[in-house]
Amino acid sequence: MADWTVYMLRCADGSLYTGIARDAAARLSVHNAGRGAKYTKARRPVALVWSEPAACRSTASKREYSIKQLGRSEKLALIRS
Repeated sequence: MADWTVYMLRCADGSLYTGIARDAAARLSVHNAGRGAKYTKARRPVALVWSEPAACRSTASKREYSIKQLGRSEKLALIRS
């Protein structure tokens, strides 16, 4: 069972934000309330466009890092898949 989720949000300005959470839906609400990351606070509203389960925090963090190393076109391709 996956305890963590790696997720991507599309911000109001069209940019993409990647993060991890135990509950992606709850985290989305926090972002949209302006209490999430500083990056998304100024770019609300945000929408969840992609998510992937992860077995533990370590795995989720490693996957988050690998996604953050991708270019925009590669991130968009991941969202489409």
